[in-house]
Amino acid sequence: MSQPDIPQKAPYPVDVTEGKKYFWCACGKSAKQPFCDGSHEGTDFTPMAYAATETKTLYFCGCKSAKTSPLCDGSHNTL
Repeated sequence: MSQPDIPQKAPYPVDVTEGKKYFWCACGKSAKQPFCDGSHEGTDFTPMAYAATETKTLYFCGCKSAKTSPLCDGSHNTL
C-alpha cells in the first residue's frame, strides 16, 4: 500500500458539532486539511468518516500516521 503525504506534523484542532459527519483525509493530498476534498481519486486511499457524538473541540491527525485515526494520538512526535 502507498504511504500518505504528511501535510503537517501536528494535529488540526476542529470544533465539531454533535450529530454531524466529517470525512477525514487519509491520503494527505487534500487542500482542505484535515478533511477530504476528493484528491484521493486514483490512489489507494479513501477518506474516513467520523460522526461527532458531542459538540466539542477534537484534534484530527495531521501526519496521517495515528493508530487512532482520524484523531491524533501523538504519533507525529516520532516522525
